[in-house]
Amino acid sequence: MKRLFTLCLMLAACGAFSSVAQGQVRFGYASYNGLLQLMPEYSEVQVQMNELKTKYEAEARYNETAFKRMFAEFLQGQKDFPQTILLKRQRDLQDAMEKGLAFRRSADSLLRAAEHDLLAPLRARLDSAVVAVGLERGYGYVVNTDERAYIFFHPQVAEDATPFILEKLTAIKP
Repeated sequence: MKRLFTLCLMLAACGAFSSVAQGQVRFGYASYNGLLQLMPEYSEVQVQMNELKTKYEAEARYNETAFKRMFAEFLQGQKDFPQTILLKRQRDLQDAMEKGLAFRRSADSLLRAAEHDLLAPLRARLDSAVVAVGLERGYGYVVNTDERAYIFFHPQVAEDATPFILEKLTAIKP
């Protein structure tokens, strides 16, 4: 049984070495995020995202300023307020603080969704380019190197697909 297993391993290794010896490129690799950031439209998306972030940040500062003003007024008048007004102002402060925090959480979520939506057409175009290059170059697959899951590619079996994908991206119109 052990000899059969060893024989199978040797046959598999011979098959792998013969394809390497023939010089067949079997897969490509590229950095997906790197390619995405090289697209001219990516900088436009970043500008739009920065504008949106600035608007949300301005609104958050406005809410904080309003809360600070309310708090200062509360501190100033708390000695003179009757108990019912004091409790009402405390509830108002609590509500304002909770709304401010909720706005921040909502803004973060909305920013992530906006970025996803703005990048969707770029990702679709990049995906199309990767598929086209993979088919043209005869790759079995294209590996995304962003996560560094693969730390070594044999140069006779793997090929950096980046230049081919960049070339294909220019051919695919936005």
